[in-house]
Amino acid sequence: MRIFLNTMCALLAALLCAPALPSEQTVSKAVLVTGASSGIGRKITEHLATEGYFVYATARKAEDLKALGAIKNVHPVRLDVTQPADIAAAVETVTRAGRGLHGLVNNAGVATFGTIATMRMEEFDLTMKVNVYGPVMMIKAFAPLIIAGKGRIVNIGSPSGITDGGGPDIAAYVMSKHAIEGLTDSLVLQLAPLGVQVSAVEPGAYRSEIDKNMLERLTEAEKANMLKVWGPPPDPMMFPEADEVAVAVAQALSEPNPKRRYLAIPRDARDRFNNRLPERIARYQMKQLVQWNEGHAYTFDREALIKMLDDALVNARPRTSE
Repeated sequence: MRIFLNTMCALLAALLCAPALPSEQTVSKAVLVTGASSGIGRKITEHLATEGYFVYATARKAEDLKALGAIKNVHPVRLDVTQPADIAAAVETVTRAGRGLHGLVNNAGVATFGTIATMRMEEFDLTMKVNVYGPVMMIKAFAPLIIAGKGRIVNIGSPSGITDGGGPDIAAYVMSKHAIEGLTDSLVLQLAPLGVQVSAVEPGAYRSEIDKNMLERLTEAEKANMLKVWGPPPDPMMFPEADEVAVAVAQALSEPNPKRRYLAIPRDARDRFNNRLPERIARYQMKQLVQWNEGHAYTFDREALIKMLDDALVNARPRTSE
């Protein structure tokens, strides 16, 4: 009897001291993240893996795939979102694994410099292929798995896709991110009846290699023009890691009633790229509403507009403590 009691006490102590395990809600769910080699995609991958998701993390380079493979709960997948053969192979990998697919996070993206007049069409084509065609092809390819699991799709957008874009010299990027907004809204209508939730996450300026990769593609003349217009490029280390983006993506993947859009801005947004960004976005959206409303036979007066805003705010989520 004493031996039995000692054994039970030891087992109880071991259970009490054991580290907390990921919840059953996430531990068996698989998510695929594109563009996971660095920056926002890498942070999303690390956070989801820590939360207990099994993450298919995609990248193009062998060294990046090796680094991703060293993370617990992460399976690296070689994938270029502009290549149909790579996408088909990724579908085969996920299907063969037998875990299904709870979530698809379309994060891979590029940026380029130039107005419509000055931008090379090669740069325009690449931006559209990666930022627009890539998500569309990924969604088409993985939709059967997502629908079967009544899962989630999260598109990484940008404040540039819901405002005037922040300047005339990133025309292709702004166009591509506006397209992601339309894609997200259309997917909600298409997939909600099938039990699939779709959201967009709009990150502010975070640490990323997007500018570095752009500079490697630009010609010397284009770099000189960019330096003349923008001045020296900002040091990537001045921006914080994309922790808030990763949290927003996790919310979109797990909340019972996810928002259509999540804005993710650094908590300590003091730099010129993030400072007062939420206010600028809100004011821009209100200005757009006023311009749309004014000067028509069906123009709403101020009282009617305020009532509409009040009606929309009835079910709004409260402000967080952070």
